[in-house]
Amino acid sequence: MSRTPSPASALPLPPNHSDGETPSCPIVAAVAAIAPRLPGVRQRRKAARPHELLEAALTLFVEKGLAATRAEEVAKLAGVSKGTLYLYYPSKDELFKAVVRAYLTQVIAEGHELVDQFDGGTSDLLHLLAHTWWSRVGASKASGLLVLIMAEARNFPELAQFYVDEVVAPSHALLARAVQRGIDRSEFRPMDVTSVVHALIAPVQFLILYRQCTSVCTANPVPLDPERFMTTQIELLLRGLEVRHPVSSNEPSPQDT
Repeated sequence: MSRTPSPASALPLPPNHSDGETPSCPIVAAVAAIAPRLPGVRQRRKAARPHELLEAALTLFVEKGLAATRAEEVAKLAGVSKGTLYLYYPSKDELFKAVVRAYLTQVIAEGHELVDQFDGGTSDLLHLLAHTWWSRVGASKASGLLVLIMAEARNFPELAQFYVDEVVAPSHALLARAVQRGIDRSEFRPMDVTSVVHALIAPVQFLILYRQCTSVCTANPVPLDPERFMTTQIELLLRGLEVRHPVSSNEPSPQDT
């Protein structure tokens, strides 16, 4: 006949023990068992819930889309009840907005701070903005939000407008500040700033779409290195933006070298 394990043997192992090891002290095991119910632990757990919910929502939104994602699935993936989810985010629309603000809007706000604090040349600033964006957004799950909103904009026009207001317009404003900085410092030629910003953003959108489309392919005969691609695109654009200083008459011409 099987023997019911004693309460001590049923307790979870404390954090400093690996699976398969028996705690050397029953008191340590008991403390580890009741720790999640202590006030301080509960407060830390509660503080972590919004992030866990947003992470779960981002995963499901990108994988399944807005229409197909259900609140129950988000709550289950985050390890909470549906009621707990609604305490933080009363609707799926509000949950989507919170995901966009956490994973995209915040990065744009940090970009504005970077422009405020940067002391170097504007060409270097544009490189830094691009590579920071890639490391924080482009190379992460959050890049799928662009594809999501493009695919479902007609079904969710209010959320599409929210995305334009919270992501598209602020992104343009950020890059416009950087480009105008270069013009004001006589580093860049005077050009239509809005058109330059569109030229900066277009390769990024292509990169996201290309990666999304080819990620499901078993073989890709034309692979694309994201970092190298962005560097090349920025360099091509900068060559057209940067002021070209006249060659001194004392310097040898290309034909003479």
